[in-house]
Amino acid sequence: MTGLIGRLTRAYEAGHAAPAPRLWPDPRTEQIASFKPAAVLIAVTDRPDPGLLLIHRPGTMRAHPGQVAFPGGRLDPGETPVEAALREAHEELGIPPDAVQVIGESDLYQTGSGYAVTPVLAVVPPDLPLVPNPHEVAQWFEAPLSFVLDPAQHQTGAMEWAGEMRRYVEMHWNGHRIWGVTGAIIANLAQRLNWTSAHD
Repeated sequence: MTGLIGRLTRAYEAGHAAPAPRLWPDPRTEQIASFKPAAVLIAVTDRPDPGLLLIHRPGTMRAHPGQVAFPGGRLDPGETPVEAALREAHEELGIPPDAVQVIGESDLYQTGSGYAVTPVLAVVPPDLPLVPNPHEVAQWFEAPLSFVLDPAQHQTGAMEWAGEMRRYVEMHWNGHRIWGVTGAIIANLAQRLNWTSAHD
């Protein structure tokens, strides 16, 4: 077990031992009766200064075109969230499942597009030769974990939706706007891991 895996595992276990803190919801879910299961891989690179692998969806996609996302998608029949997250990361970025050290699942996030997303926290080797699938990934980037998990970097915005002002959380790093579902999942994980305070 590497030092990063041990630190993340301890932070994950401590943060998930108690009831959920006040998590960011998706306010668009109020009228949705049932959700389709999905999973995303929160892939942390095993470096002295760990990073978080993120992608931009192609602008031609019907859902969330151009937005920053985690690799992930719907569960196939009979799949667990971990299996789905590993499969999708392999399909989208070419990450070999056997190169991934899974830490655990975090808080389910229900989206306004009708998905119940399970975030799967994991560690991957640094500098993997990633092979983006152009149908699903316009580009990928690695943001510092210490930055994205720092609540001081989480900005609150608001926009009108269905006649009401709705709040959201976002982070800006190196020209990338991380918001929406991805921003909320990161902000929720930051509350669980308490990474900045634990590693000052």
